[in-house]
Amino acid sequence: MNSKEFIKALNNIVEEKNISKEVVFEAMEQALAAAYKKNYDSKTNVRIEINKETGEIKVFSYLVVVDEIDEGSETVDEEGNTIDVPPAINIDAQILLEDAQKMVPNIKVGETIEKEVTPKDFGRVAASTAKQVVTQKIREAERNSIMEEFADKEGEMMVGFLAMEDSRNYYVDLGRARGILPKSEMIPGETVKMGTSIKVYITKIESTTKGPLILLSRKHYGFVKRLFESEIPELADGTIELYSVIREPGIRSKVAVYSTNERVDAIGACIGEKGSRIGSILKELNGEKVDLILYSENPQEFIQNALAPAKNIIVNILDETKKEALAIVPEDQLSLAIGKKGTNVKLASRLTKYKIEVKTLNQINEDGNK
Repeated sequence: MNSKEFIKALNNIVEEKNISKEVVFEAMEQALAAAYKKNYDSKTNVRIEINKETGEIKVFSYLVVVDEIDEGSETVDEEGNTIDVPPAINIDAQILLEDAQKMVPNIKVGETIEKEVTPKDFGRVAASTAKQVVTQKIREAERNSIMEEFADKEGEMMVGFLAMEDSRNYYVDLGRARGILPKSEMIPGETVKMGTSIKVYITKIESTTKGPLILLSRKHYGFVKRLFESEIPELADGTIELYSVIREPGIRSKVAVYSTNERVDAIGACIGEKGSRIGSILKELNGEKVDLILYSENPQEFIQNALAPAKNIIVNILDETKKEALAIVPEDQLSLAIGKKGTNVKLASRLTKYKIEVKTLNQINEDGNK
């Protein structure tokens, strides 16, 4: 490989892998130093210099001037074990001041004596030997680059493409990386097709030797939160605040919102004209019901609102310290307030952080007569 071919190949790698040119040069220098040491039985005092414009490669051996040869030392750890401490500079790269001054009269301690030792056939030997090392360094740099790109995406929603599946997972193409969407993290009952786009919530990003591990979900409550933020501009500009999201995936979510502007209706803004905004969210949730709840600092009002779709509810706070409340509902609203298998009242309790007991007046009277 001549110099021009080397620079051309290097530029192609930089462009194709979208990594720093400096990182690639550093990797090449390390690889070429290793290649030289291996093929020419060299000591460790070797430095590679690559001209970043022409691609010309030079090899230098060097000696560092010292006033005393450092051969390393021994120390004892807290457990009494003897530990070898290597020298600060490799022994074969050290030269005593008196010897160095015979070569360079005015040289001082800490300065370096260098000599070019580039072999004539080094380009051919180095290229073949360094290939594996360079490939590894480039892979590491690429992994780091991808990790940096996705580092701040945890807790965010992204759009990807369904690329593959196996018995337990879907694999979602997110651009430079592929995320894992466990089938257990799909919304119950939904079906998907390979090659189609899909919105996913990123629950975890972790660096591994094979690249970033990106775990995805559509069941996480954060998925509903990000859907609302993407569809409701007022949430983005702060006109409406999202207090909390509680979810039973595939069944029902309760989303508590409030307005920071008295002229803006928080619930109406989330619904949108003719239900356009909430319609888009419901479509993405595969039929999962969503209750829009108006948040109130008054716990009685908040609990009343949280028990939607039930109406005409009277709430008594039984114990504010223990967060216990009694919701009195009309007979025809009892099933709505409790919900199928108790789902509605459970979600309302989680949303308000109150233990809510739901009863009708008849039930209360019957309890009082016992």
